[in-house]
Formats: sequence, structure tokens, C-alpha cells
Amino acid sequence: MPAKHSEQMKVCKKVFRIFSLSSFLCFWWVFSFLLISQFLKRCAESFVYDKIFVCFCAMKENIQTTRCENGLTILTEKMPDVRSATIGIWIRTGSRHEPANLNGISHFIEHAVFKGTAKRSALNIAIETDRLGGNLDAFTMHEAVGFMAKVVDTQTANAFDLIADMLANPLFDERELRREQKVIIEEIKMVEDTPEDFLSEIFTQAFYPNHALGLPIEGTRKTVKTFNHETTRNFHTKMFQPRNIVVACAGNVEHAPIVELAEKFFDSSNSAFSLQPSPLEAKPKTAAPILIKPKKNLEQAHLIIATPWISAIDERRYAASLLIGILGDGNSSRLWQTIREKRGLAYSVGASATSFQDCGVFSIYAGCSPEKVAEVVDLSITELKKIKQKGVSVEELNLMKEQTAASVLLGLEDSSVRAANLAQMEITHGRQISVEETLAKIEAVSLENVQTIALEFFQTEQIALAALGNLNGLKIKRERLEI
Repeated sequence: MPAKHSEQMKVCKKVFRIFSLSSFLCFWWVFSFLLISQFLKRCAESFVYDKIFVCFCAMKENIQTTRCENGLTILTEKMPDVRSATIGIWIRTGSRHEPANLNGISHFIEHAVFKGTAKRSALNIAIETDRLGGNLDAFTMHEAVGFMAKVVDTQTANAFDLIADMLANPLFDERELRREQKVIIEEIKMVEDTPEDFLSEIFTQAFYPNHALGLPIEGTRKTVKTFNHETTRNFHTKMFQPRNIVVACAGNVEHAPIVELAEKFFDSSNSAFSLQPSPLEAKPKTAAPILIKPKKNLEQAHLIIATPWISAIDERRYAASLLIGILGDGNSSRLWQTIREKRGLAYSVGASATSFQDCGVFSIYAGCSPEKVAEVVDLSITELKKIKQKGVSVEELNLMKEQTAASVLLGLEDSSVRAANLAQMEITHGRQISVEETLAKIEAVSLENVQTIALEFFQTEQIALAALGNLNGLKIKRERLEI
């Protein structure tokens, strides 16, 4: 992506890590006075709603949706009290929809559209991006590709014109593509030189064997070198078409002008946008590898402990997310306290989950001294075992509910977050999930709900482990992972 470390990209990655990958925190706001009164009465004895009522009172639904005959979906949310506007155009396809011989082509196209259109050169695109004065970023995931620009509201039309032109009319000049191949191969090298990223890639490949979810999003040196003009154009033609596109804009924007712009660029009469998207690949079969990979030039060892997990559309996602938080998201979480605070074994340790339309993966990550890997593994397995056998406490559950509710509300202040939420809820659920519904379902999670998730997924035979570093012949047997 052209602006990899910009603030916009950081915001979007945060959205998908905290909210969208667990796929339950994306909302709109529709509360009449009666609804608010009833909601408060119901929640008067709850743990958190007295603290966030002021935020609710300031909320007002302002989401509009247009679904065009050609399948294009256009979503806007007006935030009249801000001067920013975030323009997002999302494609309902990602790396998991690629055949193996084209692994990485979605990511390649994400790069290549910046290299010129019929009316803009690559330099013109770069200059215009800077002139907009905001942030323009692009990102490829397993199930979506996104392009987002956050600008001053007076630049909304210009920002939309730029992104839409890049997506609808890319040249894919052969010389530019050859240069971009080199850039992406350097990106692949960067991943290989970053222990956390490299471990994640080799683990994912082993966890999802013989499936597109196990392949690197950026592709491989071999596949990237094959992405010439014809190959790139053909894939773009197949995947970037109206029924596969979601336009999501938030901030000080008006719906009608966005619809007009979207229909102008993504008209079904444009032959580049006339084909059906490919269906979702078959649900992957996960493995439970124990993978120990030596890398002697590292000071730290890096490890992942993982299990299969719920999908992004599973109604149990609320309980699953709270369980993750209790285990390893925050300074008071069990893993943080046990491994870092009480024993000083790791600087970075935590738990997270990545959920897709039909499956998911729960993982614990830690970076520690090589000689401490076995101890960190033992402590992590012990915490999983405790939750499976004894569940969590009322205090832990209420604390995590409160933390989650606060995260919901804090995320609503930024137009980038709201635009990303609009798109992700549309792509994942086909509808917008209200904040009232979300908070009510979080509040409804019980101790039994949390433990049921642990009992189902924390199984010895499903536990996968991967470690990378100067591990001096470390061996970990399945018996050590018994839960």
C-alpha cells in the first residue's frame, strides 16, 4: 500500500482488529425519546449504561442506503458536527478468492491501480493525493479489498473522483507493473525479516493446509512475477464490478451526491464491471500443527498457540469476544498478569481472534527469551485449562463488558472508523447492526455462554503451536498442550 504507516491505515487496522474481525462492533444510531427511556430503565441496574447515557443522547441515526439495480451498494452516514469526510470503496473479495497460481493478485491490483489511469499518470495521482491534504490508503485482506481517503469535507467530490477513477479505469501499464512487482517482492522480504509477521505466515499456512486462507496475502515471488498486463486486467475485470462493490462514506457528507458519483463510475454498461463475483471458497479444514522453526539471529523467540474459532457471522461472537478480552486483551487480562506482570517473562503477550465468513482462529501470541518459551507455553495452556474447567468470574465478565462498551463508543468519534464499520457490516452481515442491539447482546452474555465457548474450542487435539527463534533444539509434544 502506498502509505503503509499513515494514521489512516493505523485507524483502519485497529477497526478490523478490535471490531470487525470479531465482527460485532459496527453500528448506527436510531433512538427516539421513548426508546432511550425504555433502554435506560432496562439498563438502570447494569454495570455501565449509567456511564454512557450522555453519549447515547448525543447520537442520532443518519445512515442512508442505496442498492442499485446493477448490485452496487452505497452507504453514507452524515456526521454534521465534523469537518472531515471519509470516502471508502470496498471490494467484496480478497486473497481467499484467488486461485493458487494467482496468489497475491488482489494485493497486486491494490498497488497497481495507483500507477495511472486514462486521465491521470502515477505522478498525477501522487500529487493529487497530497493536494487533498488528507490520507489515502489501500489494504488487502482475506475477504475484502479497501480504499479509503479521509479529507476535509470540501474535498469530498475530488477524493471520490480520484479513488473511483483509479478503480474503474486503471491502465495496468506493463512497465509500471514490472516496477511494482519489484516493490512487492521487497515487501515480501520485509515480512520475512519481521519475526512476528513471518511466524504468522508460516503458522497460517500450516493451520489452513491446501487452502487459500493459508497463503500469504501479498503472494510469493513466483506468483507476483507472473502478474503481467493481461493477467492483471483479466482478474480486475472479473472481480471489480458493481455487485462486488460497496461504497461507504461517513462524515460531513450528503447521500445524493455520493450516489450520483458512484453510479457515474460504476455503471453496469461499463464492460469492466459486468461479471459475477466468484463464490466463496469451500470452508477450510484446519490442522493442529506443532511447528518449531529455528532462526538463530533473533534475540527473542516468538510463539503462537491457536485453536479453531467461531465465524464472523456466528451469534456467539459476543461471548467469544468477551472471552478473548478476559484472557488476553488489556492490562488486567489473565495472560498479561500471569506472564508479564507476575513473572516478567514477556514484553508483548496477548490473545486475539480472526474471524471469516465461515471459520475463525483464536490465538495467543508472546515474544520472550528462547529459554523461557516452554514456561510461557505451560502458563498459557494453564490459563486455557482454568477457563475451560472453572469459567470466568462475574467481576472479570463485567469488567470486560464495560471495556467493550467503552471501545464501541470511543470508536464512533472518527469518520474513518464509521465508514469502515458501515462497509464491514454490509460485507459481513448484509445489514447495519445498531448500537442498541450490540450493547444489549454484550450485556446479555452470561458466565455459562463464555464457558461454553471455552469447552467447545479449547480441546487438546485442536491446539496448534508455532515458535520461531534460536530455540536450541526445543521440542514440544502434544501431551504438553493437554487442556
